[in-house]
Amino acid sequence: MRKGIIGILLFATASLHAQNNVIDEVVWVVGEEAILKSEVEQSRIEMQSMGQRMEGDPYCVIPEQLAIQKLFLHQAAIDSVEVTDATVGQDVEARINFYIQQIGSREKVEEYFGKTLPQIRETLFDLIKNEKMIDEVKYNLVKDIKVTPAQVRRFYKEQPEDSIPFIPTMYEVQLMTISPKVAPAEIERVKNLLRDITEQVNSGKAQFSSMALRYSEDRESASHGGELGFSSRSNFVPEFSAVAFNLTDPKTVSKIVETEYGFHIIQMIEKRGDRMNVRHILIKPRVSDDELVAALNQMDSILVDINNKKYTFEEAVYAYSSDKETRSNYGIMVNSSRESDYAGTSRFELKDLPSEVAKQVSGMSVGDTSKPFIMVNSKGKEVVAVVRLKNRINGHRATMQDDYQQLQDLLVAKLNEERVEEWIREMQQKTYIRINDDWRNCEFKYPGWIKE
Repeated sequence: MRKGIIGILLFATASLHAQNNVIDEVVWVVGEEAILKSEVEQSRIEMQSMGQRMEGDPYCVIPEQLAIQKLFLHQAAIDSVEVTDATVGQDVEARINFYIQQIGSREKVEEYFGKTLPQIRETLFDLIKNEKMIDEVKYNLVKDIKVTPAQVRRFYKEQPEDSIPFIPTMYEVQLMTISPKVAPAEIERVKNLLRDITEQVNSGKAQFSSMALRYSEDRESASHGGELGFSSRSNFVPEFSAVAFNLTDPKTVSKIVETEYGFHIIQMIEKRGDRMNVRHILIKPRVSDDELVAALNQMDSILVDINNKKYTFEEAVYAYSSDKETRSNYGIMVNSSRESDYAGTSRFELKDLPSEVAKQVSGMSVGDTSKPFIMVNSKGKEVVAVVRLKNRINGHRATMQDDYQQLQDLLVAKLNEERVEEWIREMQQKTYIRINDDWRNCEFKYPGWIKE
């Protein structure tokens, strides 16, 4: 993971830093667009810094990649592809916030890239807008590709055995949780602390950012003075958005807001159209040992009733579980890992499950229910939980019976790639292309660049 983050930062560095020491010349022309030697050199340094291995001569591979990008951008202009500034701006802010989180502060980001934040925003805006336009052109090329079950079966039969994807062991898990009750005195303690912080900020005795660093239990934002970055309403839970987006005075602090994460106070920084940058301080009420024990005892009683056939696990989930994400789904967990091929499904590799759940599941048989245990849920709160292993699919080569969706996705991806490659070859024939003599002696992926 760390290597991937460094790679992203190095990519941005190469894209954002000016290469003043490169003597420029036009080495390719694609349509009306020139590819400069400096562009190629930038990309080469970038890939070298990232430790990427390149198949072939970089002075052949890189210009070809840049040429393909220019073909897509040219088509985007012809198709009048529109990418709204608001959409691009949101992604720019998300990327800048990512840089701040990884590097440490706004000042360190500016030092790292050798540019001010407004300059970084301007450069990123163009880069991200181009990315989105290219993605839109590709989508338009492949959006009508559909496959039938017969095509998937034929595709599967035609694959050599060693080319059929291996599906790792997958788990389907049901979850039931109980949130321990919090004493009213503890809730009042939290509110009094937030009221005191609010009074100090509003009176000028303290800065909101310094109080966030000291008190906020959202440690990710606390390290940046509570700042959350520019976001739209949909990025926050409704209770938070309703208060944050009604703030108008950056010098005052909001009323106390309760969400599923805890209790917040909010301060406006800046508003831009339908997006806003705010700071917040989050305090979570503490759960006492006695309250945890009471929740464990309650869960034990529920399991006794399940074992005595008073109701099923699914009925108990609907009646008692405090987990909103699974309660209406018979307790079945949904894979939300962005890095998983099974995101959006009920299937998990063990590594994609929450660590406390994975520990329970690893030694269970299908149909088993765990003993009650304490875990931290996705909102950062301690809950008492039990899990039931609904299904385990052992690691295997993909089959039509068990893995149709994965095989269908594989076939669609193959057809998408073929469609895009076919389009590139067609565009090579229609587009004016000139390559300097010193840059022509290459084995290109698409040989049609050179027209005799």
